[in-house]
Amino acid sequence: MQLGIVGLGRMGGNIARRLTRAGHACVLWDRNATTVGELAGEGMTGSSDLTDLVARLAAPRVVWMMLPAGEPTEATVDALAAILSPGDIIIDGGNTFYKDDIRRAEALLPKGIAYVDVGTSGGVWGLERGFCMMVGGTKEAVDHIDPILAALAPGKGDIPLTPGREGRDPRAEQGYIHAGPAGAGHFVKMIHNGIEYGLMQAYAEGFEILKNKDSTTLPENERYTLNMPDIAEVWRRGSVVSSWLLDLTSIALAKDEQLSAFPGEVADSGEGRWTVMAAVEEAVSAEVLTAALYTRFRSRQTHTFGEKMLSAMRFQFGGHTEFKMDK
Repeated sequence: MQLGIVGLGRMGGNIARRLTRAGHACVLWDRNATTVGELAGEGMTGSSDLTDLVARLAAPRVVWMMLPAGEPTEATVDALAAILSPGDIIIDGGNTFYKDDIRRAEALLPKGIAYVDVGTSGGVWGLERGFCMMVGGTKEAVDHIDPILAALAPGKGDIPLTPGREGRDPRAEQGYIHAGPAGAGHFVKMIHNGIEYGLMQAYAEGFEILKNKDSTTLPENERYTLNMPDIAEVWRRGSVVSSWLLDLTSIALAKDEQLSAFPGEVADSGEGRWTVMAAVEEAVSAEVLTAALYTRFRSRQTHTFGEKMLSAMRFQFGGHTEFKMDK
């Protein structure tokens, strides 16, 4: 397929590369002309602005946005709506609030432009591992872009099939799903990220307890100086708490057991807050996810080893830099 990609940051550029490797034709635009030029040198087509990008696409046009949630995405949707035609498709692959998706899809409907939201997980590793995607939109629009989604998805890999899944949608086993109408994809991704907060917090707290076992406040015969990198490594192998997050934790600890490059200040990019808001709206108890979010707020005042670990994990899976780059 041919498609336009707007926004070539940590994930947008790798989405373009993965699609190009799979034989799709990508037309690119980003505010940073240097980035556009670099990717054009890898066999993609650059454009000078949104109008030029749309002009280079054959109908029905498909434009995938990978932009920060909020005003950058809002402004780009408005600009595209003014120059696209009935039958064209706008895809938002960023971390947009799902209620904004619902509003945008309804606004584009009279114009005949389809709006698809894709909750995209994979971070800076997506180029090689593939991207896990949760998709919202009409069946017609999602079916039309299926070749794009299939190329970006990780595929079955060596993960065993789940017993009892016979007859269910095979796309889930490939690493992507059509979750429902507009907004459903980003809603599922939002809860995914809320869960991620809780999982990361559990690892961070557990490893901080392990690290502090040599505290002078404990009786001397109860103190242990434990090897954090070895514990992370052994838990990766056969343990019930093994996961990709633990893999990334092991990488960070192997490089620097003290995580000295990470100050311990942990950002939140919105999805955790939105997850807690959804829990309140639904009257669902979400103690762990809420506590994990509040810990991130507190981390901006004091910094513990556990918070450094949270920061290290965010860097490993998403390239989020909360540390001094010269370390």
